Amino acid sequence: MMRKEIAGLIIAGLMLTPLAVAADESDDLIAAMTAGRAHESIRYRYEFVDQDSPLLDNQQAKASTARLRLNYRTGQWSGWSLFGEFDYVGHVFATDFNSGAGTSPDKQGVYPVVADPKGADLNQLYLDYSTSDDWKVRLGRQRINLDNQRFVGGVGWRQNEQTYDAVTLTSKALSKTAFSYTFMNRVRRIFGERVDAGRDRVDGHLLNAKVTINDSWSVVPYLYYLDYKVSSRSANSTSTFGARLAGSVPVGDGKLAIVAEYARQSDTADNPNSYDADYIHADVAWAMSNGLSLGLGIESLGSDNGSSFRTPLATLHKFQGWADKFLATPPDGIDDVYVTAKFKAAKWNFTGVYHDFSAETGSGDFGTEFDIAAARKISDHYSILLKGAFFSSDTVIIDDTTKLWLMFTASY
Repeated sequence: MMRKEIAGLIIAGLMLTPLAVAADESDDLIAAMTAGRAHESIRYRYEFVDQDSPLLDNQQAKASTARLRLNYRTGQWSGWSLFGEFDYVGHVFATDFNSGAGTSPDKQGVYPVVADPKGADLNQLYLDYSTSDDWKVRLGRQRINLDNQRFVGGVGWRQNEQTYDAVTLTSKALSKTAFSYTFMNRVRRIFGERVDAGRDRVDGHLLNAKVTINDSWSVVPYLYYLDYKVSSRSANSTSTFGARLAGSVPVGDGKLAIVAEYARQSDTADNPNSYDADYIHADVAWAMSNGLSLGLGIESLGSDNGSSFRTPLATLHKFQGWADKFLATPPDGIDDVYVTAKFKAAKWNFTGVYHDFSAETGSGDFGTEFDIAAARKISDHYSILLKGAFFSSDTVIIDDTTKLWLMFTASY
């Protein structure tokens, strides 16, 4: 964020609170700084990738990575508080993988990508200001997860998270409405500070408002304007507006959860392409009292004039299969028809998802994928996850891919 912008935001914030610390308040400030909360976590993950690509010297990747995360939040003083978070990602034992975006140039074209580069990162550092439950201002590097993270998210699956240099205003002053506005200046991507791909300069405006209709239903209108300032990323300069309806109705001894969403995206700023594309998402899931949940959905990212709907800030691993074959939407768009089953047994949570991928424009078939996961908490501090993704291609331009994961997390 530019110095003048930061200075202006700080001055504006200080106008809302006493400009100086009185002598008798200094002890309270020190107490607030020292009486905060610290948290630590370690996340170890082994990832195996088998990618049937003729462009790779070795079609199998084996990645053993560990992330240490330390954070601290101060107590509150005159409405202000401070939060800082530091991450370190290390490569241990198995290191036969390309960590992506030029972060391991000696392994580029040799192994499949596992996008977990090593290194240290100041993940978050921000000031919060609030004197009531009705509104809050956050200034600095921060995590932003909007709705289901389809348009704006933190990419929390990867070891190095995506965060934003931004100022965010959240408000609940309007009845039954949770409103947020963010102005962002930088996107700190998962590839870290060592490579250009690890950061984007973006003038972004994110408007999001969740309106509660009743105890079961809500609607979220949103508008996201992104102006990318680096020419190599200017195709991501877009204006997206839409609305998301979510709710549930009782069915038998369970509930039927329903999601319906529509968005329209157009080129903006210095985007070299001219297009207007649609996004459609519909999902129903029946959660039964015996712990079984069955779901059916379709997600469609459209295409127009040779350009497809883009979601450059999304937590992409959550969508269109865990094999991550569609991190960039194909030029003809994509339709993802999927079936989901979830089940709880003892302390384990099981998930299975089947996807069928095809072009949104035309009649092309991309392939199918089956995903499966088993997760459980071992105790209040420890958890384990076993996960697999099996993608079978129906076109020569996309590789058959298998991915397997074992992940262990300890947090305190």
